[in-house]
Amino acid sequence: MKHVYSLFLMLFTLCAFSQSRKIPIDTMVVTTHTTSIKNKSITYTATTGTQPVWDKKGDPMATLYYTYYERTNVKDKASRPLLISFNGGPGSASVWMHIAYTGPKVLNLDDEGYPVQPYGVKDNPNSILDIADIVYVNPVNTGYSRMIADKEGKLPERDNFFGINADIKYLAEWVNTFVTRKNRWESPKYIIGESYGGTRVMGLAKELQSSQWMYLNGVIMVSPADYKLYSTGQPVYSALNLPYFAATAWYHKVLPLELQQKDLLELLPEVESYAINNLMPAIAKGGFISETEKQEVAKKVAHFSGLTEKEVLQYNLEVPTSYFWKALLRDKSGQTIGRLDSRYLGIDKTDSGTSPDYNAEISSWSHSFTPAINYYIREHLNFKTDIKYNMFGNVHPWDKKNDNVRDDLRQAMAENPYLKVLIQSGYYDGATTYFAAKYTMGQIDPSGKLKDRFTFKGYRSGHMMYLRKDDLISANDDIREFIEHASSKGKAAKYTRD
Repeated sequence: MKHVYSLFLMLFTLCAFSQSRKIPIDTMVVTTHTTSIKNKSITYTATTGTQPVWDKKGDPMATLYYTYYERTNVKDKASRPLLISFNGGPGSASVWMHIAYTGPKVLNLDDEGYPVQPYGVKDNPNSILDIADIVYVNPVNTGYSRMIADKEGKLPERDNFFGINADIKYLAEWVNTFVTRKNRWESPKYIIGESYGGTRVMGLAKELQSSQWMYLNGVIMVSPADYKLYSTGQPVYSALNLPYFAATAWYHKVLPLELQQKDLLELLPEVESYAINNLMPAIAKGGFISETEKQEVAKKVAHFSGLTEKEVLQYNLEVPTSYFWKALLRDKSGQTIGRLDSRYLGIDKTDSGTSPDYNAEISSWSHSFTPAINYYIREHLNFKTDIKYNMFGNVHPWDKKNDNVRDDLRQAMAENPYLKVLIQSGYYDGATTYFAAKYTMGQIDPSGKLKDRFTFKGYRSGHMMYLRKDDLISANDDIREFIEHASSKGKAAKYTRD
């Protein structure tokens, strides 16, 4: 009898703990919270869970994990803005802006944005939740979002999700379902995307209008990545890096005294002008540039970048950013500088070489964000699962063909007189540089007829400018101002001749 009981107990234990590790397809957990924003008490609900992505047959082919913050006790919900937030990568979870920028909680960081232990979160008195509700969306294979197998156990084709246009299409469908379920069709709507999220939201603006009949009030791009510039091999992209070189060299105090004594915002217009009017044409001449002009340009680039003329000439005026990160401080402190935020310092095995051994800023961010988001979701939002939270998910290869998002955004703006655009960039971002963002802004509408509906804001920080306390405050205030500016205020959506 004792053996029978032991066998029964063993079988019961196996049944109880032999669960498959799957994310629920359609679920949510709601919690209530109180915080203080701009010295005012704010109560809100946090809804976190999953919502399906449907295939053409109406069956779920994926489920996306999201977190939705909604302020309570709002009398006029129809006029309250909704902000739909995406990060980038592609393949990045919507974690960075969630717990470091616009949300009600932020990481434990020092005032310059460096992590401190114990890891975790604290109240964000600068969150925009006082003036807008926010949903953070994790695309497929990021966060807890996953593809869903069909009845035969077969996963959907990856090309349904992992490409510029596929990504835009399924996310627009998902947003439609979310807005319908949460009864937010009347609300003014804004989308925000960071890094690759800039490409994503440019395309979404048009896709939401043309396929979902959903018209936006605003598009916000944070440190946007424009694939029309990257990996093109064109002189445009190389020349656009020079203002970033100058800003970073100024920060590390390695510029000539006459430049170092200037304020950063006094210095940069001079460098921007030189990059467009002198460096870009010089690089375009390639091997047919005169030796005299090549020497003159190399001298000026060295003057603005903190590098030597010899280094600039060795790269035929086109210094790679990876070399800059390795070489700028090589003969000063022997340290490397970060890619996404060049204020960060790293230590390589050897001083020689053409690129750093690792990205100093990513190492810092990963060991602070990862424990914080896992702790926050489980202990504050009460969402518990054994599925791994993917900070970066498997989304590659990524289909970059037919990239028309610039034109998509221009067309969406032309068709929707309400639609305005805000671009936010950090001066020390070496991956998606601030001047490249300015260039993209100018290329979206070459006619110039829409330029009054674009706003650019720069910050003395890097890719995630909000990690620095002063910029966390100002960047959130800039979003508040933009949302107010993009509000219709009862005006009709039409063009006039005056």
